Amino acid sequence: MSNSTLPRPLKGIIPPLVTPLLDSDTLDKEGFERLINHVIAGGVHGLFILGTTGEAQSLSYRLRHEVIEETCRIVDGRVPVLVGITDTSIVESVNLAKKAADCGAAAVVSAPPYYYATAQPELTDFYKHLTEQLPLPLFLYNMPVHTKVSFSPATIRTLAQNPKIVGFKDSSGSGSYFQAVCQEMRDMPEFSLLVGPEEMTAESVLLGAHGGVNGGANMFPSLYVELYNASVAGDLEKVRELQQKVLAISRAVYNVGQYGSSYLKGVKCVLGLLGICSDKLAEPFQHFLPREREIVRKAVEALNLGVTLKE
Repeated sequence: MSNSTLPRPLKGIIPPLVTPLLDSDTLDKEGFERLINHVIAGGVHGLFILGTTGEAQSLSYRLRHEVIEETCRIVDGRVPVLVGITDTSIVESVNLAKKAADCGAAAVVSAPPYYYATAQPELTDFYKHLTEQLPLPLFLYNMPVHTKVSFSPATIRTLAQNPKIVGFKDSSGSGSYFQAVCQEMRDMPEFSLLVGPEEMTAESVLLGAHGGVNGGANMFPSLYVELYNASVAGDLEKVRELQQKVLAISRAVYNVGQYGSSYLKGVKCVLGLLGICSDKLAEPFQHFLPREREIVRKAVEALNLGVTLKE
């Protein structure tokens, strides 16, 4: 097992990996290995495990540790591995970070502790205390829909003075907010600025972001890498062409059924249809029913992405 190194700034497409499951506490190891090799073969620039797409908060700590071990073993230093350590307990966050360091990960990622909403001064104090205990560099993760708080641009700048805090991932879905953060951080070129929603990645990169943490790259990694490369090159014609495909995936796959978890069900459903890994979700959520699965199948076939569905 090799340690993965962290470029400064980290750039490119870093998929937030799903966690393939056989049941709520059993990792689909064979599927996980196929998934990791699939996205690396697609040209991605890093991997992010145990985030929102990875269902981290629904997984036991034992399973989270296993996911870290297996990821680092399979990746074997080929790309940087980022490990989510978000938790309501700072002790458990530190324990996950230590496991990540022991296994050879490059960095950790933390959203604000959820349940009680934190004020900006409390966020600053929390991350000061957390980073003192971390063995790896830290990416801040903005996910206000789940944490009930958003990092202010000024708070991000304050926290970025700490050399152990090396980047920021924004999943707010607000383009104006993200551009305000980019403006605030404009004189810190080694601080990585990444956007979560894939529908916004091309625009954000064209305006100065470093890349995307895009869930769709689990399924079709080369498409998102192509979009990123076209954005970096300023090839607007190519960006327009690829952006239409990304938007079509979003419409076809992420909005099936009236579920808060439709995005995750959709991604795992497609991975199952591709024969990569199990489509099971951690409880309390369940995978798509056959009728919904057939809707996704027909939608993916209609996208003409050059993939072969296995079932």
